[in-house]
Amino acid sequence: MGEPFAILLALLFLLIGVLVGKLLVERKLEGMIKEIREDAIKKSRAVLTGQFSEQIAPYLPDFKYSPTEVRFIGKPVDFIVFEGMDEKEIRRVIFVEVKSGKSSLSTHERKLRDVIKERKVDWEEYRIKGKGN
Repeated sequence: MGEPFAILLALLFLLIGVLVGKLLVERKLEGMIKEIREDAIKKSRAVLTGQFSEQIAPYLPDFKYSPTEVRFIGKPVDFIVFEGMDEKEIRRVIFVEVKSGKSSLSTHERKLRDVIKERKVDWEEYRIKGKGN
């Protein structure tokens, strides 16, 4: 009777250990899930704040261009400014990328900036062929 009792007792302790371990793992996972959700919400708010800031940037007091000469593009650059368009005399075209806080240019945005600064910008006209052509 002693040996079967010892085996039963060992199995009972093993079962208790498994259940306690499962409970601890579930609590740990719940905490991790909560942290992940909070982080996702925080990042989502930062993205939304950035997008909102981009949209209102031309109307902020320190924006150097007339909002009526600014066109929102969004990707790969936020705005294109047609300086002088209000006077029907475009003098310059400026690409503007809006950033807030500690954000920096993405690799794609840096490459675009470099192409523009190297004056690798062209004009091309595309005509749609139709019945009259």
